[in-house]
Amino acid sequence: MLRNGLEPWHLLIVAIVIIVLFGSKKLPDTARALGKSMRILKSEANAMKHDGTAPSGGPSTTPRSENAPEDESAGPVDGGTATR
Repeated sequence: MLRNGLEPWHLLIVAIVIIVLFGSKKLPDTARALGKSMRILKSEANAMKHDGTAPSGGPSTTPRSENAPEDESAGPVDGGTATR
């Protein structure tokens, strides 16, 4: 008796349908693949969560390279047309 109206016997019906569709021989392989996919998804979600945090040394700003070319679109335009 869950909040969304899903009762335990609904889960039993879903389990029976899955067994009928995949068969008992393919079921362990399917469960193994599902578990592997869930682990990958969980690790990627944790990696995305940790990518957004700044290191403890200070703000996460990357210094601009001295040799990096400047943006051409920010410069003056000759004769009303931009050249690239």
